[in-house]
Amino acid sequence: MQTHEISNRFLTYFKNTGHTEVSSASLILDDPNLLFVNAGMVQFKPYFLGEEPPPYPRATSIQKCVRTGDIDEVGKTTRHNTFFQMAGNFSFGDYFKEGAIEHAWNLATASQADGGYGLDPGRLWATVYHDDDESIALWRKISGLPEERIQRRGAEDNYWDMGVPGPGGPCSEIYFDRGPEYGREGGPEADEDRYLEFWNLVFMQDIRGEGSPKKGHPILGELPAKNIDTGMGVERVAILLQGVDNIYETDLVVPVITRAEEMSGRRYGADLADDVRFRVIADHARSGVLLIGDGVVPGNEGRGYVLRRLLRRIVRSVRLLGVQEPVLGEFAAVVRTTMGAFYPNLVSDFDRIDAIVRNEEDTFLSTLTSGSRIFDLAATETRQGGGDVLPGDKAFQLHDTYGFPIDLTLEMAAEQGLTVDEEGFRRLMAEQRQRSKEDAAARKVGHAGGGGYRSILDAHGTTEFLGYKDLGSEARVVGLLVGGEPAPAAGAGAEVEVVLDRTPFYAEGGGQLADTGRILADGAEIEVHDVQSPVAGLNVHRGKVLTGEITLDQTVHAEVDPNRRRAVSRSHSATHLVHAGVRRALGTQAAQAGSLNAPGRLRFDFTSPGGAVPPSVLADVEDEVNDVLLHDYDVRAEITTLDEARKAGAIAFFGEKYGDKVRVITIGDYSKELCGGTHVHRSGEIGVVKLLSEASIGAGVRRVEALVGLDAFRFLAREHVLVAQLAEQFKAKPEELPERIGAVVEKLRVAEKELERLRGAQLLSSAGTLAEQAEDVNGTALVALATPDGVAGNDLRTLAGEVRNRLGARPGVVALFSADGAKVSFVVATTAAARDRGLAAGGLVPAFAPAIGGRGGGKPDLAQGGGTNPAGVEEAVRLLRNALIG
Repeated sequence: MQTHEISNRFLTYFKNTGHTEVSSASLILDDPNLLFVNAGMVQFKPYFLGEEPPPYPRATSIQKCVRTGDIDEVGKTTRHNTFFQMAGNFSFGDYFKEGAIEHAWNLATASQADGGYGLDPGRLWATVYHDDDESIALWRKISGLPEERIQRRGAEDNYWDMGVPGPGGPCSEIYFDRGPEYGREGGPEADEDRYLEFWNLVFMQDIRGEGSPKKGHPILGELPAKNIDTGMGVERVAILLQGVDNIYETDLVVPVITRAEEMSGRRYGADLADDVRFRVIADHARSGVLLIGDGVVPGNEGRGYVLRRLLRRIVRSVRLLGVQEPVLGEFAAVVRTTMGAFYPNLVSDFDRIDAIVRNEEDTFLSTLTSGSRIFDLAATETRQGGGDVLPGDKAFQLHDTYGFPIDLTLEMAAEQGLTVDEEGFRRLMAEQRQRSKEDAAARKVGHAGGGGYRSILDAHGTTEFLGYKDLGSEARVVGLLVGGEPAPAAGAGAEVEVVLDRTPFYAEGGGQLADTGRILADGAEIEVHDVQSPVAGLNVHRGKVLTGEITLDQTVHAEVDPNRRRAVSRSHSATHLVHAGVRRALGTQAAQAGSLNAPGRLRFDFTSPGGAVPPSVLADVEDEVNDVLLHDYDVRAEITTLDEARKAGAIAFFGEKYGDKVRVITIGDYSKELCGGTHVHRSGEIGVVKLLSEASIGAGVRRVEALVGLDAFRFLAREHVLVAQLAEQFKAKPEELPERIGAVVEKLRVAEKELERLRGAQLLSSAGTLAEQAEDVNGTALVALATPDGVAGNDLRTLAGEVRNRLGARPGVVALFSADGAKVSFVVATTAAARDRGLAAGGLVPAFAPAIGGRGGGKPDLAQGGGTNPAGVEEAVRLLRNALIG
């Protein structure tokens, strides 16, 4: 049975048993606790926690998942993989253990002719949490499994949570006995290779904290209702139904390996080292393409960094298979073909995906060249220092800066007869991961650290938002926090967080900055400077009590600053128009990657694998957007279903979680987007849009910044005055200014080159004098001194080389220093006779570099570097002299 058929049968069965089919969530849901979606239940977490009412009592989905905790292990065995699909059925306070066990058993064992998977009941085993007598009784009753095929296991095996604070519970797992050829008898607790787990039934009833109950940490409390979260590994069922040994032999994975075989001329299964590379390619190609499909782009931190590692491990593996031509586009096409039927965005968005992977491959190949030079330099320094172990910080630099996998550094080191300080490397990696965890912890709100907000939500429900139509309204204070703690009242001077039952204030979200304004009560006034939604559905007003006292359950009047709201709305509508204009100019590969809508200005980030956008294209976009403003189109907001919105051509964004109903903003026939923000009523209200700049903010991501409305008009007015002043200075018409200014700049460039030539000639003329002044140190002619400040590096190298030449056949060392502000550069050169004595330029650097707070390196005849302590040059010369004395 093909993998897609396995998924379709799962959905069909559960839809026929009263479950609502829910599409897979994006891999990059906005959850502060998760880098990527790693389980089917993630998109339902607010329902499990009671933060939002579930729109249906039962649900089913096929969720794409990525787990990256063991990327470096992928390929080494057939058990590890980063991408997988999780089929799940969920109950939100509806059925519990009995229903979950019954559904799983029925689908797993029903004949294929009757829509099931047809697994032999005589080869199925179950495990339960060690004290869960109820589940054992239910398994016996429903399936008839003998007691010896139901095993009790501890929390490490049979308690499930997401690895982060949130919901969890004991679980029951279903295993299939693959036979004695796969291992020893004794059930799952004896051998999990022979007994393959394929379905986990989680009885979701607990709330866990920072520490997992799997590790003995206490459970914080119970969920509002007893729920069911099951996860069936689609690929694992494919292993069983396709009669293969592992995931890498299943129908959706084999085609990637086959393409790698075709390109390399090698065969999977013929060589253990090559097999590892084939598996890395197959797994990472699937993960990489699905991540890009959901909006991730390669970068140097967070999700982008994980994606970059995946793609670069593919390239490295292919090179080790002997393939030199570009490959990522080829593998992406295979993934599109195999996975596109279930994830149609891989087909519709393939041009963008293909451009990103090809661009990343080109970037890595050039980086590989640069990184190899850094490695060669580090290896040379290690050998010259008498060592044979490459320092851990060098390996970390190659990994962190150049994207070198550690196995690449290990292999290159071995080729040069060196080993690597892996312990030091892993220590630095651990420190980096710890910093990342601390950064993530600092950002956490909602599920962790949001107990006060959740209690308000539980007691009073969600905040009713009135701000689409009203900028002022009566409301009741249902929550009041001072210093993060609930309080009954707050007086003048207190910084407070206020929750109202209804509000006209827009909470920051979707790129739009929060409203500001005032909350007024009898004798009290709060200045609101920010509004956030730390828990879905709850608007929290942050501000300062200016006068009087605010109390719980008080009736207040909330007023939004109308001028700021109108300015932000103009910017938000303008962002929609810029987005539409950019997509029209560059195609659908220009997908929104972020935005900021502030009073009078906007920032729009978008994917652009092709690099910088030509100024002429930006000028066309600006002209087109302003033409839309002149037409004064109607701006309409309507509520519809997600499917209907997409059919109408509305743009939806990567990583956004949409409900059954969505809000669509339409501007004339020019722009149509899903959006929850505030907007103008007609396009003409925006006034003017002026694009200021376009620049890179990461690999494949560009940023456009613009001014809107009166701010744009003022900018243009200032530019007009500036151009008039320049025209007066140059005695030229405005349109002649580029040519006139260009001519002046060219004259300055020529003059600077001549000055540089004269400076160089003057420096070189001193070479003979410096050589004559060389001091004899232990039989070696030493020229070590500070040159005039500000000598460029090239000139310093040239002078050092000329002085060395003037020393002739004598053993000689030349060390020249030049300060430039708070920095100092140096060059060391040695004659052939000095090198015969064992005096290598690169080897001398460590003797004096610490005195100037610097470092450096190079070859035996020439080395260079720099430092941050120009005052230490005299001490550096003394240390160098001592090094020659020995």
